[in-house]
Amino acid sequence: MRHLNCIGAGTPHAIDLKQISKTYGTVTALHPTDLDVEQGEFLTLLGPSGSGKTTLLNLIAGATAPTTGVIHLDGRDITRMPPRERGIGMVFQNYALMPHMTVFENVAYPLRARRQHTNVIHAKVTEALERVGLRGFEHRKPRQLSGGQQQRVGIARCIVYSPAIIMMDEPLGALDKNLRDQMQVEIKRLHKDLGTTIIYVTHDQEEALNMSDRICLMSMGKIAQLGTPDELYFQPRNRFVAEFIGESNLFIGRMNDGGRMVIAGNQSIAVPSGRCTQGSELLVMVRPEKVRISTIEEPVANGDSALTGEIVSTSFIGGMTRVTAHTDNGLTITAKMVSSSARSRPEPGSRVRLCWSSSDTVVLDE
Repeated sequence: MRHLNCIGAGTPHAIDLKQISKTYGTVTALHPTDLDVEQGEFLTLLGPSGSGKTTLLNLIAGATAPTTGVIHLDGRDITRMPPRERGIGMVFQNYALMPHMTVFENVAYPLRARRQHTNVIHAKVTEALERVGLRGFEHRKPRQLSGGQQQRVGIARCIVYSPAIIMMDEPLGALDKNLRDQMQVEIKRLHKDLGTTIIYVTHDQEEALNMSDRICLMSMGKIAQLGTPDELYFQPRNRFVAEFIGESNLFIGRMNDGGRMVIAGNQSIAVPSGRCTQGSELLVMVRPEKVRISTIEEPVANGDSALTGEIVSTSFIGGMTRVTAHTDNGLTITAKMVSSSARSRPEPGSRVRLCWSSSDTVVLDE
């Protein structure tokens, strides 16, 4: 992970949550949760609506008081501290710019509220606008800016007073895809330059995978899995994580005495050796890009899984082609491959063999 290799053993976490929870009457928005955020880390809170990610963000920011638990920031107990005293910067999805103020005045606002000297304000605002690529826009009003430029103003207003923690609540949700991709690059660059701890909230899995040091995937007010993007994608713990992060092929079956898993139609597939005992019931996952499509006649490598079937559809999505097949034992399997010319793509109706390695099979918890 970036920024973490220089941290000493005695350095406190940027944020340390212990058994933090939030209930509203009989409704539990966040179950008791422990979470550490490292100094300089880019942590993304990811999950569907109602998963608890925004509740967790609001508890750290001080916008909501916890029902139970303790929050430490740089070793200080801030559980009951007012938001303005926490030193946390916020970037919102709706930009929250003041329309009657110029770009300069919007960015300067936090410094004026802190009674900074005029010369200090000018220098810091100029530096912040330089960082987000908005020098020369100082005298424009928000209505004269594009959505991406308004979001840059929001980011500049946040970083201008050098908060120890920056929180971003779905900051790119209102932007189109191309602009969103561009802003992802800009935010990652700013994070690298500033070295500031960032907590980022999104429901967009691709955004989380692209930007994060670690992802905290949430479901129903609990942490479903916490880890690096690679860990959540290639080693999901359970069905929810496997299905929420990317696409997945799921198989249910029972281990036989030959060390393979028997699935629908009395077919068997390979699983990682030593993982399961004979007779145990399993749920396993294979990512679509790990599935290889070959002809029926092509031999199967020793230890690989192989099912025969018929191509149902192919979807050309630029650099990748998505192929759906129905197998002879009644399953639907998705494969993804690097796109080639239209003539080289599998044709619907063609008979194929679908193969994958046991090392690409992940055993999940239910």
